[in-house]
Amino acid sequence: MIQSLNLNVIKPRLIELPKILDKRGNLTFIQDGVGCPFAIKRVFWTFNVPGGSVRGGHAYRTQQELIVAINGAFDVCTRTIAGEEQRFRLERGYIGLFLPPLTWRHMENFSTNGIGLHLSNSVFNAEDYLRDEEEFYKTVK
Repeated sequence: MIQSLNLNVIKPRLIELPKILDKRGNLTFIQDGVGCPFAIKRVFWTFNVPGGSVRGGHAYRTQQELIVAINGAFDVCTRTIAGEEQRFRLERGYIGLFLPPLTWRHMENFSTNGIGLHLSNSVFNAEDYLRDEEEFYKTVK
């Protein structure tokens, strides 16, 4: 059981990353203390997702995540522990989606060559995953 969580604070949100405009091409960055609300311990990416496929379909117990579409576009559908559902279209390389712990998510509607960069505050831990929606709701009640 998860107790004493402030449901108003724990919500997915878009974060505008630093952007340097240059006629030769733009640059966006994330570094320690800039652009990401946590210290990064793991980086992975999703790519070559076949049309119509869905990625994700889980929540993390403690892990925080920032997702950026570094090429193409895709939707991230979320559900918070308060039951609030949102759909975020990630399509700009300077916008990240922050996902706090206990946020159910899946990704869909990948464009051709869509690439999602995922930054996490922890290393991979299979025990941190909630892969069953019923288990997710039992955990947060």
